[in-house]
Amino acid sequence: MSQLNDDQQIRHLANLELLARQVVEGFITGLHQSPFHGFSVEFAEHRLYNNGESVKNIDWKLLARTDKLFVKQFEEETNLRCYLLLDTSSSMNFPDKGIDKLQFSIYAIASLMYLFKKQRDAFGLCLFSDKIDWMSPVKSASTHLFYLYAELEKLYSNPKTNTQTNITNVLHHVAEQIHQRSLVIIFSDMLENNLDSEKMQALFAAIQHLKFNKHEVVIFNVNDKQKEQNFDFDNRPHHFIDIESGEEVKVHPGKIRHAYQTSLQHYKRELELKCAQYHIDIVDAAIQDGYYNILKSYLIKRNSMV
Repeated sequence: MSQLNDDQQIRHLANLELLARQVVEGFITGLHQSPFHGFSVEFAEHRLYNNGESVKNIDWKLLARTDKLFVKQFEEETNLRCYLLLDTSSSMNFPDKGIDKLQFSIYAIASLMYLFKKQRDAFGLCLFSDKIDWMSPVKSASTHLFYLYAELEKLYSNPKTNTQTNITNVLHHVAEQIHQRSLVIIFSDMLENNLDSEKMQALFAAIQHLKFNKHEVVIFNVNDKQKEQNFDFDNRPHHFIDIESGEEVKVHPGKIRHAYQTSLQHYKRELELKCAQYHIDIVDAAIQDGYYNILKSYLIKRNSMV
């Protein structure tokens, strides 16, 4: 099954649960046909069926092959605690055509939650901009999954405008509120700190706060590869408006493209080096690349933790 990148295809799906199921089941199908087939995505092992117990976990396909009754032996009800932090600041509303960074992140998070549920992992959601706007408890129940889907759907319908980011303060607050070792997954375009070494140092001090409390951290750096990385704009004067601050500038893309890309590459290289220094996984999450690399990155991290 191909990845769901097409905007029209996604919009035809009724809700996040249907999208997440389709993405995850397609991903798992591909996973079983790839070098990553060893990852456990549903259960730990089989054991022989004991007379009198429930038949709901019998593996009927295995019965057909072996003529014996085996039961899927699931791992502990909760294997891992995962917190999903979603940047809802106005810069995430870019681009203004097709799927923007916020919508892409919502779809990716919905898919991760569906995968968490399949693996009996507990999960919570935190929405933030310049502060924590909303934060859920961590649970693994189906009712909790649909409760969080409802919150994501509300955000999808009513994205924030004229809102800036303060990811540094948010991470300090999150570090204070999480009291058990967890996997903290951040979805953000990381633009607050762009080209500002002082802000970057403050950001990594906040991430160190999480690491000091024994949490693992994965950053999905959400971006529009075409516009934000390649600066692919028509070769004519453009009027750009900062989505967060409202600041305006008129420039000719062809005249600044090289300087812009050089500065962006320097920033990304510094960000990646800092992440490597603090043993933080940072994953390039271009909205054009779909969701499978996000799910695979989570599985790799998860298998190194449990």
